[in-house]
Amino acid sequence: MSTPVGLANIQHIVVLMLENRAFDHMLGYLYSAEDNVSPRGHAFEGLTGRESCPGIDGNPVPVYPITPTTQNAYFMPGADPGEGFAATNAQLFGTETPSSDAVPTNKGFVTNYAEAITANKAKGWHVVAGTTADMIMGCYRPDALPVLSALARGYAVCDQWFCSAPTMTMPNRAFVCAGTSQGHLDDHTKIFTVPSVFGLMSDHSLAWKIYGYRNSPLTRLDFPDTTSAPGSAFGLFHDFQADAAAGELPAYTFLEPSWSSTGNIQHPNYDVALGEQLVLDTYRALRDGPAWPSTLLVVTYDEHGGCYDHVGPPSGATRPDASVGEFEFDFTRFGPRVPTVLVSPLIEAGTVFRGPGGSVPLDHTSILATVEHRWSLPPLTARDGAAPDVGAVLTLPSARTDDPLAGVTAPPPSTLPGGLAQQPSHLQKVHADLAARLIINGHTDGEPPPTLHTNADYDNYISERTRVWDASRT
Repeated sequence: MSTPVGLANIQHIVVLMLENRAFDHMLGYLYSAEDNVSPRGHAFEGLTGRESCPGIDGNPVPVYPITPTTQNAYFMPGADPGEGFAATNAQLFGTETPSSDAVPTNKGFVTNYAEAITANKAKGWHVVAGTTADMIMGCYRPDALPVLSALARGYAVCDQWFCSAPTMTMPNRAFVCAGTSQGHLDDHTKIFTVPSVFGLMSDHSLAWKIYGYRNSPLTRLDFPDTTSAPGSAFGLFHDFQADAAAGELPAYTFLEPSWSSTGNIQHPNYDVALGEQLVLDTYRALRDGPAWPSTLLVVTYDEHGGCYDHVGPPSGATRPDASVGEFEFDFTRFGPRVPTVLVSPLIEAGTVFRGPGGSVPLDHTSILATVEHRWSLPPLTARDGAAPDVGAVLTLPSARTDDPLAGVTAPPPSTLPGGLAQQPSHLQKVHADLAARLIINGHTDGEPPPTLHTNADYDNYISERTRVWDASRT
C-alpha cells in the first residue's frame, strides 16, 4: 500500500478524544451567520434555527443558542442525558427498540432527556438548579466556544463524522483504538481481548505513546498489548507538552482528559470551559513545537452523550468482525454525529471535510485508517479496512505560518457546585475498576475498596494502585 500524497508529509498524528457531546450541540452554529457556507464555499450541515423536537406535552421545542451569558452556560445541558444503546435509540427513533428498517428522525431528545433528569435525581447525581427537558435543545454559539470554533474555522471541521456505534463511551473508545467493541454496547465491559493500534504499531517498529492528564491513562488497561507495554509508552499531559517542545513526539499520540467531575473531560454536566482550555493547551503545545509543520491533530468526542443533533446517522457501516452484538445489534448502523476538527498547517482555513463521495462516511475508525494508510499497516478489522482516511484534507504543498488562534483565550473556569465537586465520575469508577484488577505480586484487589466516596478518593486509589503495579513490574 502506498502512502497518500497528503499523508506523506505527516510524521506525527495526535488524537485528543473528549467526552459525550454531539455535533450540533458544540458546532451546529459554526457557520450559521454565513448561511451554513464556509469561507471556501463549502456547504456546512449545521443548524438553521428551525430544528425542533416534540416536548413532553407534544408541542415542538426549538433549538436555541447557548451564549457566553446564558445562565450556567458551561454546565449545559444541566444534567447527564441518557446514553447507551436504548437511550440513543429513543433519541433517534422515539423508541428503545426500533425495527430493523426504521429511519432515524432524531425527534426523541426532549422526551428522553426528561426521563434522564428524573433518573439523575433518583440516583443522587448533581443536577443544575432549574434544569428542564427543553435545555437539551441548547447548542453553543461560536463565541461561547472560542477555542474549538476557532480551530474549526481556522483549519477543517468534519460535519459528517459519526461515532462508530450508537451507544456509550467504552464501546466507542474500543472502536477508535481497535476497530471493534467485540459486540459490546455498554460500559460494563472495560477490557477488550483484541489487538489495538498500539500493538499493531509496535509490531511494525513504529513509536506511539498514550498520555493521561493527571493519572496514568485509562486506555493503558483496556487491551492486552497496552497493559503489557513498557511504562515508557505512557505519560501525563505535562510529559506531552515537554515532548512536543523537544520535538520528541512519536508517530502516534493518543491524549486523554482528566476523568474527574472537576476535570476537563467535558462530559455533561461538567465544566465545558475546562475542556476548552485543554484543547487550547494541546494546540499550543503542538503549534509552538518544532514538529508542527509535519503534525496532524484530530480533536474529537467518543459519543454524543445524549446531546442534541439533527442529522440521523446512516446505515451501511461495515461489521467489524464476527462478534455477536448485544441486543441483537449487527453494527451496520453508525452512531450519531460528534464534533471532529482536523488541525494541521497543511490544511486550508475554512475547510469543511467529508469522506470521498460515494464512500461510507467518516467515523472513529477513520483515525485507524489514517494511521494505517500513512505507515502502510494492515487493518485491524473489516470496519477500519473499509473506513476512509482523512489524508485528502491535507491540500497545501507547504505549511502555513499563520496562527488562527492568536489572541484566542478559553472561557474562564466556572465555579463548581459543592455537590458536583465531590461526586466521582462514571469514568473514574471505570478506571478504578480496571486498576483493582491489576495483578500485583500474584494478587488483585478484585474490585475497588468500599472506602472510596469522592472523586479525590478515586483519583488517589488509581494513582497509588498504578504506581505500585508499575514498581512490581520492574
